[in-house]
Amino acid sequence: MKDYGLLIDMDGVIYRGGEVIPGATDLINSLIDKEIPFLFLTNNSQRTRLDIATKIQRMGLNVGVDHIYTCAMSTARFLGCQKPSPTAFVLGDGGLMNSLNRNNIAIVDKDADFVVVGESRNYTFEMLEQATNMILNGSRLIATNMDPNCPTSRGIRPGCGAIVSLLETATGKKAFDLGKPSPIMMRDARKLLGLKAKQTFMIGDTMTTDVIGGVQLGYHTILVLSGGTKKEDLQNYAFSPSLVVNSIADININLLDQMIGDRENTPNSNFILEEFLV
Repeated sequence: MKDYGLLIDMDGVIYRGGEVIPGATDLINSLIDKEIPFLFLTNNSQRTRLDIATKIQRMGLNVGVDHIYTCAMSTARFLGCQKPSPTAFVLGDGGLMNSLNRNNIAIVDKDADFVVVGESRNYTFEMLEQATNMILNGSRLIATNMDPNCPTSRGIRPGCGAIVSLLETATGKKAFDLGKPSPIMMRDARKLLGLKAKQTFMIGDTMTTDVIGGVQLGYHTILVLSGGTKKEDLQNYAFSPSLVVNSIADININLLDQMIGDRENTPNSNFILEEFLV
């Protein structure tokens, strides 16, 4: 067993649309074979862990429910520790409600301790009006994530962050975000794997969630260019990932071993594969 583990984004890293990205199956099989702990991290609160695990299994990846960590779980685990028997008014779908209930948070339609916003295609103006008045009357506004939009098979739809921004504007109250890159989610996932920061890799396709979240907590960060980030985008950020690769096909156990070993000698070192230095 290796002395490190991985946090891995999914869409754009492991799969794109309904198709597995080449190399993903090989890496996941290697991690399982070597007993290297890993979690898939997602800012999608709509689906339960079982739903997500089943989707990935049908793509041919040998993973289980225990390999899934969602922003809905991060939100529920945090709120469940905030006060005894908390209540929540929820703008979201089954995955979020399931996580809240599993953490002993009751879902109510008035006088809620928290207004919790997740992804949904079923928002109504009446729900937004209820949420606004609860927040103005003292309910605390919680975001499962602040992603402004979400890609779908039909194009782009407004994301959780867009709905949260509406409520922030209407109430003058600021939401507390519990999805990536929140250190609460990123740290909780690491602790679930029993790792220290220097033993943790974060692999993702976005600089503004995956990479910055890992950088802020001192993780090894690997950016893949198979999702939403292009090579030329890197110049727009004041921080850098530890490693940039074309896709997950470029990541293997030997490379991870090398990064762990090199960091012991040069803690602030960054890696860029040779083709990006040309």
